[in-house]
Amino acid sequence: MKKFLIIGNMNAITYKEIFPLIKENKVWLGVRSATGGMWFDITNETSCGTRKVVNGKLLGNTKSIWFTNLDHAKRHETLGLYKKYNPEEFPKYDNYDAIEVGKTCDIPLDYKGIIGVPITFLDKYCPDQFEIVGMMSGVKDPVFANGNDGRAKFYVNDKGVYARILIKSK
Repeated sequence: MKKFLIIGNMNAITYKEIFPLIKENKVWLGVRSATGGMWFDITNETSCGTRKVVNGKLLGNTKSIWFTNLDHAKRHETLGLYKKYNPEEFPKYDNYDAIEVGKTCDIPLDYKGIIGVPITFLDKYCPDQFEIVGMMSGVKDPVFANGNDGRAKFYVNDKGVYARILIKSK
C-alpha cells in the first residue's frame, strides 16, 4: 500500500467512506492535534470563519487534520486514565447500550463496556490500549451504530449528542 499524508476536514472522520478505514487501523490521524484547526493564506474572497493578519498576510482557520498511514510514536502513546467509573458521572445512552464520556481525558479506567467518546478522541487513540467498536451515525451500515430505537443519534436524558466513536478498553 502506498504511504500518504492528507489534509482533510475533521468531520471527514464520520464519513462512511473514511471511518471504516480508521476502525480497521488502515488510516489514522497524524501527529498534529485535532483541535484548533490549521491556518492558511487566504484571499478576501475566501469564506473562512476565523481570520487574522500575520506579517501583512491574511490567514484563515479551518478545522483541518492530517489523515495518514505513516506510523508515528504518538500513535502508540497510551492515554493516562485516572477516573473510576461512576454511573452518576457517566450516564448510559437512552437508546444504546454504552456510556457517554464527553471528554477524552475523562474515560474511566475501570469500565469494561462500550464507551461513546467525541471524534476528537482519535487524536489520542492508541490501538494497543483501545479497540474501536463503531461510530454513532445515521448511516445504515454494519460498521456504524444507530440508536436501538431507530433514531439516528444517541440520546442522554432525551438530549441528542454529536457524533460519537464507540470504543472498548483492551
